[in-house]
Parts: sequence; structure tokens; C-alpha cells
Amino acid sequence: MNSTRPPIVAILGHVDHGKTTLLDYIRKSTIAAKEHGAITQKIGAYEITTNIKGYNTNKITFIDTPGHEAFSKLRSRGTNVADVAVLLVDAKDSVMPQTVESISHINSANIPLIVAINKIDLPDANPEKVKNDLIKHSVLVEGKGGGVPVVLISAKTGKGIHELQEAILLVTSDLSLQYSAENPPKAIIIETKKDRRGVVVSAIIKDGRLQIGDLIEAVGKWTKIRSMFNDQGKSIREVVPSTPFELMGFDTLPEVGTVITLQSEFTAVDQKVKVENRQNLIIPQTIDMDSLLNAKKEIQKLSLIIKTDSQGSLEAINQSLAVNKNIKVVLESIGDVHKSDIFLAKSTESIIIGFSIVVSDEANQLAKQEKIIIKTYNIIYQLLDELNEVADLLKEKQQKEKNLKGSAKILANFVIEGEKVYGVKITKGKINLGDELEIYRGDKLIGKTKLVSLKIRAKTMSEVKKDQEAGMILSPQLDIRIGDVVKCIL
Repeated sequence: MNSTRPPIVAILGHVDHGKTTLLDYIRKSTIAAKEHGAITQKIGAYEITTNIKGYNTNKITFIDTPGHEAFSKLRSRGTNVADVAVLLVDAKDSVMPQTVESISHINSANIPLIVAINKIDLPDANPEKVKNDLIKHSVLVEGKGGGVPVVLISAKTGKGIHELQEAILLVTSDLSLQYSAENPPKAIIIETKKDRRGVVVSAIIKDGRLQIGDLIEAVGKWTKIRSMFNDQGKSIREVVPSTPFELMGFDTLPEVGTVITLQSEFTAVDQKVKVENRQNLIIPQTIDMDSLLNAKKEIQKLSLIIKTDSQGSLEAINQSLAVNKNIKVVLESIGDVHKSDIFLAKSTESIIIGFSIVVSDEANQLAKQEKIIIKTYNIIYQLLDELNEVADLLKEKQQKEKNLKGSAKILANFVIEGEKVYGVKITKGKINLGDELEIYRGDKLIGKTKLVSLKIRAKTMSEVKKDQEAGMILSPQLDIRIGDVVKCIL
């Protein structure tokens, strides 16, 4: 039987525009006072109960994010934690750089948006200017030719907070936020830390339920839940959607943004062995500009984040790139590359282009960690020539991918009765015995061959499909290595 779960809301906006103060007022707590320098340094999630009636639920779960960085990092791990986003904008300062970046993250998440204009209690507040400034970034609020709800609030005095909560319940009432306690549990990690209790994982559950003693997995890490606490620090034995909670049990920190699922003892041990075997077999590939040509076929354009030293440079680059329909600009701004740019690049599968700027060691290190490409230029025609060339090659590559019948990855090689056999896993489509195959190393074509033997556990097969593992014998034999990709192109 399905039940309605409360909406999960992400609060985003420029630093010091009042995100934590807003939650502080809603919860009647002192979160803001506890934060170092009054700036949020970590993600927190808080469930509140409103006195609003007439909707499927009167509860709301809020995620308080440090600007936009945590939100985009969660998105970059392939999860959508929030059901709706509230963009908080200062009524005096109006739209600021992180406001613009927050809009990009919300668009990437593809979730409903509510604009909350804060600090309307100040004498120089100018909500109309905020609304007009938002139009420049394609956010059209109600009364300005669009349908995005806008609420005027003061996080300090509480004015408009009731209206904001009702707007959230109204917008999410049409989203059919349902769950079943009988479904497999799915919880998303929003924060990890170590304290005197050991490894502590903060998460929000979106379906099913979790209980103390459950065996869980988070991308290759397994544990039994020892204890759980709600957002008020009280011990709990069970969580249901959309409850924020902390759990103890992991020996090492799982990654933020990964999904917690339920596992059986047998499945956990079996998968652990498989992961360890694969790690020994697969050779990691270096990420470089050419790797863009290995894009998924559903990606149709070269996605860019552009950072420049001046407005003039930005306008010149944009004007030149606009004529190439194979290029999409996700974000354009003046200034250095920040952590938020890297997380946005991760979530939107973009590369970062810098013109006449210096990338810090910290940003380079994070980009390497997140496997994000940063390319910098000081001569504009070199930038334009290279991007146009890569975009056109990407389009050409995608046309070829449309004719892809199937592909497989080489996981192992061994000799049986004098024949060289390749252990593979089918990653796309299907491959049949007798198919003509192409062997790729990265984006480089190694050679062409033919599939002359195809078996699964010694049983001869005429066809293998996605996610199946098989043994292949190829003729002629080529210089094939573990990590290479086999493709059958019609």
C-alpha cells in the first residue's frame, strides 16, 4: 500500500542571503549561531511539521546546503535528493554570482523552483528589482510573464514564512510523492563525518524503510546498521521517507551522494568478491580532451562552462561559439574556477574552459579527483578552433554510435586448449557469433576482427546481450589488452 511522503526541499542561493537563518526561524532553533562565522560549513537536513491543512501532508524536509556546492555534488553522483528547490535572493543585494550558479544547478536537477525574496524588512529592499534581474537569467516569476511562484519573506521577523511553506506544499502536491514501506529501501547520503562515535553517515530515505540490524550497501561498502538518530539527535529504530537521519555502522566513509540499499548476506559477499576481481582486471584510463569523443549517444552537444577574465572576452567567445549548434554553454561567468564550477561540470557532463585566468592548485586537484577536464587559453582563436573541432568530431562520433549494434569490455584473457580466449562483459546492445568487430583502446581504433567462438560457462552461444559475461575467440588475433572495448557497428 502506497503512502504520501513529505516533500524534500533544497534551499539554494548566494552566501549570506539568509538560508540558514530561514531554517533557524522555521525550526525555532539556533542553527545559525552555531555555524562558524555564521556561514554553513556542512549539509544539514531537518524535518518540520507545519500547521497548514488541506494537503496530503503537513510535513516538509529541508536540506540546508553550503551555497550550491553540496547540491551539485549530490547531483553529480546521479541522484536527485530534492523534490523542489527554493532559490533565496536578498531583496537588497539582488542577483549575485552564486545566485546565477544556483539557477544552473536547479535547471540541471530539472525540479520545480520557488523564489523566496528575503530581507524585505530592510528599508532599502527592492523586490521588483530582484524580479527583473531574474528575468535576465530566464527565471520568470509570477507577475513578470512566468509561472515561477515568488514569495516575499523576512527570515529574521518571520514575515511570509507561512506563505512560503504553503507554496512548497502546493507545488509538490502535484508531484505524487508516494512510497511503499514494502519497497526496497533507497536512502541517499548527504553528509559523512567522523566523531567520537566513529563514522557517521547522514542520509535521507526516499522509499521503503530501514531498521537497526539491516545489512546495507553504499557502492561497494557493506555494514549492518548499529544505531540511528533523527535530526533532533534522538535514537530511533526505523526510518521511513522523507526522514533525515544519521546512522552508525560503516568502518570507512562512503561517498556523499551515493545510494544506500538493502543487501542479503549472500549478495554482499558475492558482490564484494566480484568487485575485488574486477579491480584487479580493469586498467583505469587517463582522462584527456580526446575522451570527450567517447560520449554517450544521448548526449548531443559539447557542454561547456566558460570562465573569463573580463566581460568583453566573455561576449566575444559567446558570440563566436553561438554559430556552432553542436555546442551548449551551461554556465558563463567572469572570474577564477571555483569548486562549484567543478561540481556543476560533473553534474552536467561539461568541460571547463578558462580564458586568460589562472586555475588554482586546489581547483586542479579537485578536477582531477572528479575527472573533470579544465582547458585554459590565452589566445582566443586557439580556443575557438579547438572547441569547434571537438564539437564537430563529437557530432560525427554520435552519428556513428547510432549504428552501434553492441559493445563489450575486455575484462580478462587466458589460453584454453591453445586458443586465446577473452573474457568480456557486454555493456551495450547485443553481439552475435560471426559478427565483424572493431577493437578500440580509448578512442583509438586498434583493428578489425571477427567473432569465431562465443561461450558462457563452456556453453556455445549464438548471441549475448547487455550485462552478460562471456568468453570470445577472435580471428584474426590482434594486440588486445584488458580494458579495450569491442564494438559491432552495423
